[in-house]
Amino acid sequence: MAALAAMRADPSSLTGRHPAHVFRPLSEMLSEWEADGIDTAPFHAGVETAAHRYAGCGLAQLLPFERVLVGCESSRTGAFGGFHHPDQGYRHLHMVAVITMYGPMGHRNPECPALALLDLLRAYAHDCLHYGARRRYVEVAGVPVRTQYGINYRRTSGQSYSAADQRGSHHTRNLGIVMEGACDKEARAITRQAAERFGLTEPSDVLGALAFRDMTGTLTEEDADCAARVSGSDERTRYAAALTGFEKGVNRRYARFLEGFAPGEEGDCHARLLGAIISGDLTALGAWLDERHGPGTFAGLFRTPRYFEPGLTA
Repeated sequence: MAALAAMRADPSSLTGRHPAHVFRPLSEMLSEWEADGIDTAPFHAGVETAAHRYAGCGLAQLLPFERVLVGCESSRTGAFGGFHHPDQGYRHLHMVAVITMYGPMGHRNPECPALALLDLLRAYAHDCLHYGARRRYVEVAGVPVRTQYGINYRRTSGQSYSAADQRGSHHTRNLGIVMEGACDKEARAITRQAAERFGLTEPSDVLGALAFRDMTGTLTEEDADCAARVSGSDERTRYAAALTGFEKGVNRRYARFLEGFAPGEEGDCHARLLGAIISGDLTALGAWLDERHGPGTFAGLFRTPRYFEPGLTA
């Protein structure tokens, strides 16, 4: 606990990976945008929705705003931020989320405030679920090692409960993908609701339209071709590629998992998965799967044969 407390007291090792960006706590960033006339109501309304929905999953507290750092005012030419910016997200050891402002990052205020607020909401709602997921740590040689994260497990040797999916796979048997997909499905539903409530629609430019559909979970199969037509700086084209890569590698695989193992009950299965991620208790989810697919479904789906292989100890 002392080692974890030390990490959580100083997030500079995380922001230091982005030396060109200026990072501010989320509360400060929102206040500065509001002072400059940007209406942040869609974000705050979305946070209220998230609090209500997540309470139903067992998450009593959202990620504190002071534990969210938002990057902008970059000195790097052509810097482009957002959910798919490299090397950002929630970091469990530090208990901090690192986020970048969507769009060109050369200034403090976003080029398109509506899109930036929706992207920020999606990232925050997503990271709240990572923050709230059940975690267990053990000490190994004086270092904290996470052995449980939600419904995923790892031995102190580093052996994961489930194996990585094969490259290019359309399906998943990897718990990391399932959990990431569950978190993002929920975050995008919240973002879509906020966009609809405030009448926010997709912009006319190709990347802006793709980003809006990505934030709201309305991407189509054809959008991958649109991403290939994104022009501009290298960072813009890399962002578009990362967006479509995440859609194919995480969100579509998760959707196919639900369709394959909970046909007609996708929403129920998704809700049970979220509850298990927060509580860390597989009992109800496991029984639900067993009723439909036979005893031992969860382990049969996900546990790699190597997990209990002799000799794999710390």
